[in-house]
Amino acid sequence: MSIKNFSRNIIKSLRISLLWIFFVARRFAKVDRKGSSAVTTTLSTLGISFGVMTLITVISVMNGFQHSFMDVIMEISSYHIRVENFGAESGLENQFKDFCKEEKSIRSVTPFYEAQSLVVGRGGRESAAIIKAVPATIGEDDPAFKKYVHIIAGSSDVSDENSVLVGSELARKIGAGLGSQINLYALSGGSDVDLFSAERLFTVTGIFHTGYADINASFAFINIADGKKYFGNDAKLIYGIKLFDETKTEREILRIKKLFPSLKNESWKNYNRSFFGALQVEKNMLMILVFLIFVVVAINIFNGMRRMVFERREEISVLTAFGARPSSIQSIFIMQGFLTGFFGSVIGTVLGLYLSVNMSTVFILLSKLSYYANLIAVMIVNPANGEYVTENTMFHLYASIPPRIFLNEVVLISFFGICSSLLASFAASRGILKLTVVEVMRDE
Repeated sequence: MSIKNFSRNIIKSLRISLLWIFFVARRFAKVDRKGSSAVTTTLSTLGISFGVMTLITVISVMNGFQHSFMDVIMEISSYHIRVENFGAESGLENQFKDFCKEEKSIRSVTPFYEAQSLVVGRGGRESAAIIKAVPATIGEDDPAFKKYVHIIAGSSDVSDENSVLVGSELARKIGAGLGSQINLYALSGGSDVDLFSAERLFTVTGIFHTGYADINASFAFINIADGKKYFGNDAKLIYGIKLFDETKTEREILRIKKLFPSLKNESWKNYNRSFFGALQVEKNMLMILVFLIFVVVAINIFNGMRRMVFERREEISVLTAFGARPSSIQSIFIMQGFLTGFFGSVIGTVLGLYLSVNMSTVFILLSKLSYYANLIAVMIVNPANGEYVTENTMFHLYASIPPRIFLNEVVLISFFGICSSLLASFAASRGILKLTVVEVMRDE
């Protein structure tokens, strides 16, 4: 027999075995004498559907929250890559700028200085802040910066000498308004600048607001010429690089290291590792908690499958008497578990994606339901206070944050839903023939 014919026979044999196992599994699922197996299968499918739907929805909303913060941080504060250590060698800086212009994966490049300061405003009110000295044309050079820095008063123009753009919460804490003067009283810098000075006066030309509270409360922007003047000669010039695809950060860093070995590079993951690490731990813990749903469902499937095996002992004995192998009989119940997990995962995935896409509608609906529930309760207990019942504004805040769906997470969740059912079915059907065929036939 040739190898081709041998392979064809094996494939044909496997196909017949799978069709037979699938046929018997479907018959077991449809023909139920007492009704308990059918109810168990339905509840198990619904349990997996609910678990998959809940996990996809929760993770999508969590991704929306996290990435709304991450986007603001990367576009305003950390960038995708930070490059420094240029020194006094202007030729190296020019070569680097030429490289960035030619590199197609780079979206924008921004030179800046950065220093920490104690800012003093009206009436001696003070607050710690991070002062970033950026080019006056940053809005035109980097449209994403303009997109995330929402100007609520004045303008973003810091081209004038000693002009400053401050965060909304920082302005509130130091009592600064449009046109107010603030003093960078304490300023980190080199040995050639004073640590404390009452003469570093800046005029507020704009107040901005972002989607991240810490930036609103601790960031201020001045032009790069003032940064050179006040931060001292030892201040480090940093180039912030933004990429079209943030997943290619490491690859771009390797290219920069290869071409410019003397430069120091830092990715956004490393620069924000504490904050992003905390977000990742929060997300992982949430996933673990929701994954417990699958554990409960798997236990129910295990118990239901054990009962099904006991109820089907006559059929198992007949199949054994006709020559079916124990592994084939076990495969029947594993196939049932797979079908339960598969249909449950498919239904849960569809519902989870639908809820995630329409999450804003869901939160607004929850806001209405909460409002009317509170209103009805108040009208029953104390009708005079009904006019004071209002909608919870947090629901509208949640509705304004778009969920983010990642294909790899959806596939992983669906796969886990199928695997939990498969493992439970495998464990329940391991002792498929503890009773002999003769014992079963005699008792029945």
